[in-house]
Amino acid sequence: MSDDKKRRAAEAALDYIQPGEVLGVGTGSTVNFFIDALASVKSKIDAAVSSSQASTERLRQIGIPVVDLNTAGPLRLYVDGADEATRHRSLIKGGGGALTGEKIIAECSETFVCIIDDGKQVNRLGAFPLPVEVIPMARSMVARELVQHGGMPEWREGFVTDHGNCILDVHNLEILDPPKMEDTLNDIPGVVTVGLFARRGADVLLIGTEQGVESLS
Repeated sequence: MSDDKKRRAAEAALDYIQPGEVLGVGTGSTVNFFIDALASVKSKIDAAVSSSQASTERLRQIGIPVVDLNTAGPLRLYVDGADEATRHRSLIKGGGGALTGEKIIAECSETFVCIIDDGKQVNRLGAFPLPVEVIPMARSMVARELVQHGGMPEWREGFVTDHGNCILDVHNLEILDPPKMEDTLNDIPGVVTVGLFARRGADVLLIGTEQGVESLS
């Protein structure tokens, strides 16, 4: 049933695509439904910029060229999912480990459309462990700093990001002010980025439900 809700949200995002553009595409299970749906409109898309190797492979399998962001330049539209989202469109992302690419593409995009099922909608962020991408030599030091901020970091052992870094999943953080927390954790030396998308949250949130799709903007 959750898959049906994800598919509804993913297909609703097709309405935001304009012909002849380079499209930003994120990563995750809901985005996979979006990529599958793109097959029916791929003639409208010149190319895509992808946030992860996994999405790049999936896009190429349906015949959509993938280009480098440095070549593409600013994007009009970016479509991605989230692990948690509030009605104010602040997000936690990075469960799939692609948070750095996702954050960079979101920053380069005019409109960020986030697609989720209603199980991902929350009143306050933080029940889902916050992913933090860390340079490997700084992992233990950053973990100690995260404890000082009230979190319980857990090393995602055996996982390496597309950029060669590691992930600390931080449990029990009290995220009362998401933009402030994002800035604070980003300032820790050795942190590449954090999975809080609050400074640059979603412009549109499409929520798949039993009844259809709710849109927040």
